Amino acid sequence: MAAPLFAAAPQAVNVLDAGSLLSAFGAIGIAVVLFAETGLLVGFFLPGDSLLFTAGLLCVPGGDGPVSLSLPQVLLASMAGALIGAQAGYWIGRRGGRALLARAKSRKLHEGAARAEELLGRYGHAKAIVLARFVPIVRTVLNPLAGVLGVPAGVFALWQVVGGTVWTCGLVLGGYALGSSIPNVDRYLLPLVALVVAVSLLPVALEILRARRARPTEDAH
Repeated sequence: MAAPLFAAAPQAVNVLDAGSLLSAFGAIGIAVVLFAETGLLVGFFLPGDSLLFTAGLLCVPGGDGPVSLSLPQVLLASMAGALIGAQAGYWIGRRGGRALLARAKSRKLHEGAARAEELLGRYGHAKAIVLARFVPIVRTVLNPLAGVLGVPAGVFALWQVVGGTVWTCGLVLGGYALGSSIPNVDRYLLPLVALVVAVSLLPVALEILRARRARPTEDAH
């Protein structure tokens, strides 16, 4: 029997908990969350990495997880949410993203915008757009920022599709492969999700460390 596209919603949903989101909304919830995280500045706090990995784990047949999902549905929902969201974010940026970002009060959001702008300047459009997919917060603000900075629409569309497809399919299939190779791995869902979150934050930590090391040299100059 095929897994339902929508799951039965419980009374309370924790939007920061991947398992809770998937139990409540199923595959369609993945598309909505990824659209918000990659297309809307208000979605920077949503758990994109852990949601994708957890969804992959819950696609393994016979698991003991809170809900059973269909791998094709999860892959399609993931790509749809991430790709459409990024494109929406880009056009929001073209229409006035700088003003929206200026009104935002979140310090993390402004730090993410600075990192995104640095990525675009250092690596160029193609590489920065792909790399940003793997950095939390940066993947939220880079899309509207690309529109603000006038990245050509065709260039952005091409590379956001490449980056979004690799990011979503890579994490979902990674979770599915782990769940398929280790019996009852979903019993250790919370530690695994914590590990994915820690790994996803590693690029941010390395970037902060690099910036701190570079600061004394800049001050000396």
